[in-house]
Amino acid sequence: MKPVKVGICGLGTVGGGTFNVLTRNAQDIARRAGREIIIAQVATRHPNPDVDTGAVAVTADVNDVINNPEIDVVVELIGGYTIAKEVVLGAIANGKHVVTANKALIAVHGDEIFAAAEAKGVSVMYEAAVAGGIPIIKAIREGLAANRINWLAGIINGTGNFILTEMRDKGRDFADVLAEAQALGYAEADPTFDVEGIDAAHKLTILSSIAYGIPLQFARCYTEGISKVTPDDVEYAEELGYRIKHLGVSRRTDKGIDLRVHPTMIPVARPIATVDGVLNAVMVNGDAVGNTLYVGAGAGAGPTASAVVADIIDLARTFDAPAEASVNHLAFNDIEDVAVLPMEEVETAYYLRIQAEDKTGVLAAVASILSERGINIEAIIQKEPKDGEALAQIILLTHVVVEKQMNEAIAAIEALSSTVGHVTRIRVEHLN
Repeated sequence: MKPVKVGICGLGTVGGGTFNVLTRNAQDIARRAGREIIIAQVATRHPNPDVDTGAVAVTADVNDVINNPEIDVVVELIGGYTIAKEVVLGAIANGKHVVTANKALIAVHGDEIFAAAEAKGVSVMYEAAVAGGIPIIKAIREGLAANRINWLAGIINGTGNFILTEMRDKGRDFADVLAEAQALGYAEADPTFDVEGIDAAHKLTILSSIAYGIPLQFARCYTEGISKVTPDDVEYAEELGYRIKHLGVSRRTDKGIDLRVHPTMIPVARPIATVDGVLNAVMVNGDAVGNTLYVGAGAGAGPTASAVVADIIDLARTFDAPAEASVNHLAFNDIEDVAVLPMEEVETAYYLRIQAEDKTGVLAAVASILSERGINIEAIIQKEPKDGEALAQIILLTHVVVEKQMNEAIAAIEALSSTVGHVTRIRVEHLN
């Protein structure tokens, strides 16, 4: 059959990895796709020393690729919102299929991009946008297609997972581990997207859309980072039988879709609690299959290239099929505009750490505030002041409660004359 010709825009870490996988594994790829996949052109402003482009045409202008009549599939690996969006929409306008690893672009502009692609009868593939080498999008969109997805929860940023792992294993504080993560290349010079949960929110937005058949709604995703997690919190979590992970959590409820990224305590007995370092993991609960767990490398040249090339192969397999034969971009033919719950309406359990004067009656006052708001306590630890300190620590685990009630309770606790500073709050998920 006629070969599929590919144009790659961006030859950085992922672009270079994609080029090398396509050339190194060309024979096996052709056997799987049923036809050759040929790199016809590359657009890059910065040559990659790890890539030998050989006889492949190289240009500095992405327009040369998207306007090249010989190219069937444009692979966008530039990143960001501006040039990348122009490349994707330009390729679609020219009737070319698109493969991208750009989670930010899909999460924010995906609805517009998919509408343009459907109007032109082409596909936009984005497996590499979430969790690198873990084929989680295919798993949800195709492998779990028989299921009504109830919830999903994921460690979907390796930087945050590395930091929390080091804090737990070595008792280090956040700033210290972040500096090491930057030195090792796990975190950018500006780590905001990783440690404040924005990167994970992009990915969770995409996963939630394909899980429930809803529009992409990044702006409605609650996002909270890990910079305020302390070694004490990590230690107390372990003492209570939990571990702290930076999770993206999405759940289908009677009121709407729960969509949030934040530090989360999960029981140590859950397999996802043992996923450490820079690895990613996603748990998905379906009504027929129950709990499933997907673990692997969430970033890097090889793992991400694996997902990019898998998408190219999928396109090649169905290249001559009519557009309506392909899987819908968000897995559902009918997208439902289901409400995303505001955070104050979300229901979850909580870990609270309260700094208080070491005197009689403080714990009773705290318990009374919680009881008045219908908040039940599951476990409690009271820590005496450490040497040289005047304040005791009260650590509580609660049963599930609506966030609004917990907000009111925390405000009342902080207003007590016997408590000092802000109450530390970490949400708890049992992932049953």
